[in-house]
Order: sequence, then C-alpha cells, then structure tokens
Amino acid sequence: MSSLFGVLFRVMTWGESHGGGVGVVIDGCPPRIVVSEQDIQVELDRRRPGQSEIVTPRKEADKCEILSGVFEGKTLGTPISIMVRNQDARPEAYREMEAAYRPSHADFTYQAKFGIRNWQGGGRASARETIGRVASAAVARKVLAQTIPGFDIVAYVRQIHTLEAEIDSRTVTLQEVESSIVRCPHAETATKMIELIQTMRKEGNSVGGIIECVIRGVPPGLGEPVFDKLEADLGKALLSLPAAKGIEFGSGFAGTRMTGAEHNDPYEFQGGRVRTKSNYSGGIQGGISNGEDIVLRVAFKPTATILRPQTTVNVAGESVELAARGRHDPCVLPRAVPIVEAMAILVVCDHWLRHRAQNFL
Repeated sequence: MSSLFGVLFRVMTWGESHGGGVGVVIDGCPPRIVVSEQDIQVELDRRRPGQSEIVTPRKEADKCEILSGVFEGKTLGTPISIMVRNQDARPEAYREMEAAYRPSHADFTYQAKFGIRNWQGGGRASARETIGRVASAAVARKVLAQTIPGFDIVAYVRQIHTLEAEIDSRTVTLQEVESSIVRCPHAETATKMIELIQTMRKEGNSVGGIIECVIRGVPPGLGEPVFDKLEADLGKALLSLPAAKGIEFGSGFAGTRMTGAEHNDPYEFQGGRVRTKSNYSGGIQGGISNGEDIVLRVAFKPTATILRPQTTVNVAGESVELAARGRHDPCVLPRAVPIVEAMAILVVCDHWLRHRAQNFL
C-alpha cells in the first residue's frame, strides 16, 4: 500500500521513469466536479522537463489522458484514472547503474528492501513518479475551487544554496512566480539564482534550497486531533517528495529563538470572525486550521546526480568509480514548486472532505 495516499480523497500513483508511462488512480472524488484534460495539462506543463535552460533537457510533452471517471466534463464519483505516456525514455544511459550504486540515490536502499530494483533512471524513486501527484491534485484543486470560495495556493522558490529572497507570503501571486523560469518572485534574486544554476550545470555540480508555500482561504476546523494533525499530514505528504529533507510551519525553527510573549498569536474579532493579529503559528494550532494563511517551507537537498566521477561500490561490494550520464536537473527547485503545491492541495482536499463528513449537522 506504499503508493496509496489519503483517507477519503485517495490517490495511487503508478509507473516507472523509463517504462511505458506513469499515472494515477483517484478514488473518492465527489461527483459532478467540472474537470477536463486541459485543467490537468496546465499543471503538468508547469512540472514537465525541458521547459527552460536550467532544468533537465529530457523532452516530454507529458500529455495526459483521462481513461475513466469523467463523463461529459464532470466527475462521476467513480475511480478516475489518468495516464501520461513516456516518450523520451533513454534507459541505455543508465547501464552503468545496473551494477553500481549511485551516491545518495535510492539504488542501494531499494535493492536492500526488495532484492531487486529498476536501475533505469531510478524507477519509482524518480521524480517522474510525481506526474501522478500533480495530475490528481489538479482534480482536487477543482474540488476545492467549487466548494471553498476564496481558496488559493501559491508556492515559490525562497532560497537556492545561499541566495535567499525576501518575499511577502501575504501578497505574492502565481503570476509573479511564473514570470521567472526559476519560480522566484523576487526579480533581482531570481537573476542570481539562474546564474548560479547555470554555473552548477557547467561544473557538473548541483544545489538545493527552500520552497515556501502559502495556502489561503482554508476555513478553520480542518485537521484531526492527535495523529492526523493537519501539519502532520502535510509533513508526511511533503517529505514523501523526492529530495525533500525538512519542513517547517509558520515561524518554524526560528520560533525557538523567541519567547512565548513574542511568539503567541493574540486573537481579535475582525470582519465578523475570530482572527489572529500575528501568524507565527502558520495557520495551524493544535493540529487544526485556524482560518489564517497556512505558511510552510520545504527544504530540498542538492540533486544527487552530478556529472562528476564519484567513488562508490557495486553489487559485488567492489570499490568503483562512477561517472553519471543522462539528463538531470542541476537544481530540482524550479520544477518542484508545482509538486509542493500538489501535495498540499491533496492534503487540504482530503481533510476538507473528512471535515464535511464528520460535521454534516
């Protein structure tokens, strides 16, 4: 069941990086939600390879096909199956990895767990698996848009290596994010980030960074006490992404340097409802949304594949030198932005449906 995610809005992704294709089956989507292949394609185009000079040059149209669950432009309430065929797979570029384990990749750990692995591009450990996540989130986004007026989500690159942008999460827009190929809405910092990524590519190296995400319009009350807290499920979802190594909400780790008097968010009555004057909690208190913007940040490590010789061992336990080939992102963050949004949307949609089911009176 390791490829299944969600409680009521459930998704199961399938496929390998260099197989025939990848996709997702969605179970639990409400009926009569207006959705089309174009709605899904818009989001897939944001994560596809080959979209700029700073990402992998793999050429994939990532054209989606809805195989079931949608009729005359509306969901039926039955399982929705979406497929994207692989077109530019080059498994031969990974022949050396058949015997040797790539440093910081999942080659060895998959072999240790299953006793077998797909060495062609990493198989299920490849970021190509996230196509199913983005496709299913495009459907979940339509559910939220139709049932929660004012719902909005924007993710963006906040930091790459040591370059950090100052961005106001309260006002940043999707248009500002998409105006840059690095998806950083701060123009001056974005230029420096692009230059750094280009330098890393020339040097055969890679860099990581931080993506910040703000979720607006979420009503108070989403999340479950104790084990299924909203930030717990968001944490699980976002840390399941390839290369994700850390997550924080609101003030995050910086909150450890504040006192309680500084960190507490005072309540006030504003616009006919309870609000907080500050938002150090990041929109979640006691594991349940409080109606303020949910603000989170995800840390991504440098891309594991670098175009430099590295020492490793092979399946026989012999020390070898491995020179990676293939087509890779020198920095995963620009393409990870829509994937971060996707996982956050899936969690919010699932908890929204759970909240409505429990509080129907």
